[in-house]
Amino acid sequence: MLALRIVPKILTFDTFKEFNDEFKIGKNDILVTNQWMYDPYVKPLGIETNVVFQELFGKGEPSDEMIDAMKKEMDKYNYDRIIAFGGGTIVDICKILALDVPEQSVRLFTGEVAPVKVKQLIVVPTTCGTGSEVTNVAIAELKTLHVKKGIAVDQTYADYAVLIPEPLKGLPDFVFATSSIDALIHAIESYLSPKASPFTEMYSLKAIEMIMDGYKKIIATGKCDAAARAPYLKDFILASCYAGIAFGNAGCAAVHALSYSIGGAFHVPHGEANYAFFTEVFKMYNAKNPTGKIAAANKIFADILGCDVSVVYDELEKFLNNILTKKRLSEYGMVEAQIDEFTKSTIDNQQRLLGNNYVALSDAELRQIFVNLF
Repeated sequence: MLALRIVPKILTFDTFKEFNDEFKIGKNDILVTNQWMYDPYVKPLGIETNVVFQELFGKGEPSDEMIDAMKKEMDKYNYDRIIAFGGGTIVDICKILALDVPEQSVRLFTGEVAPVKVKQLIVVPTTCGTGSEVTNVAIAELKTLHVKKGIAVDQTYADYAVLIPEPLKGLPDFVFATSSIDALIHAIESYLSPKASPFTEMYSLKAIEMIMDGYKKIIATGKCDAAARAPYLKDFILASCYAGIAFGNAGCAAVHALSYSIGGAFHVPHGEANYAFFTEVFKMYNAKNPTGKIAAANKIFADILGCDVSVVYDELEKFLNNILTKKRLSEYGMVEAQIDEFTKSTIDNQQRLLGNNYVALSDAELRQIFVNLF
């Protein structure tokens, strides 16, 4: 059994300037970013390079339409390296854009076209959630197929993952919340995965410890804002990467599989969609096999929260609601008739993730999770 694999070279810097001093971004590169990241961190450096602003091609999570439009724009330039300086949307898009992309990128996701990497990819994440800088997973909403789907192949690994806490200073409170909770769920899902090894467990547990400790300190200030989290940004970006290493090897499972339903249908941010399903999935796991590895996971959270294991999920939800308020699925616009539709879509399209479940969940149990959260 393969215990651990980390493909990208991982580098750390305190500032974007330090990163540029080493990588020397220039005219043979293309920087994919957002205007609000470019202006404070790149523009003052006077870097002469090709720049593509992702927000000009669509809002929200990645989609095949967004990828196709950006590919047409990038074809206007000559470049050897792609620098992805942004959040999960930019990172996932650039993993695809580093490939030989057909006119319709959806064909890469469906497997009709084999992935061939043609550009070097340098990923500089500006959130503390996806961990995508160290994984080979790229997710997109396939508008033509009305489904959210991922691709996970060696060709979508970045060549370099560059961790810089500086850009996290400007994160809106909501983006910090959704991204960091996403990282926490990456860590705990990968910890329970049947593919976990002692090495991935080490990264999972450290990520959980760092994120929960950071949350405790932020909540203690009484204000979950930029000033409260400023001293802990390096910890959060490291924890996100640790969780990325863990789930990149051991995989995520039912929480992510179920979340793609509302993420695709109602454009719910990825971390928020995951949080909507998090504790309910774990309650189902616990009901089916409470004496397995989940007992250790429950104790980890109970010890951190200072509560009894018997109430750990309720207490964990109360705790996390200080960071991000959990909503019912109906609050996103879901109607009762979509329970069966979303259950079927999850079963049909997310077997890659469901195969990593702590215990197998039947079709009826997956449906019940939707019912319980509706």
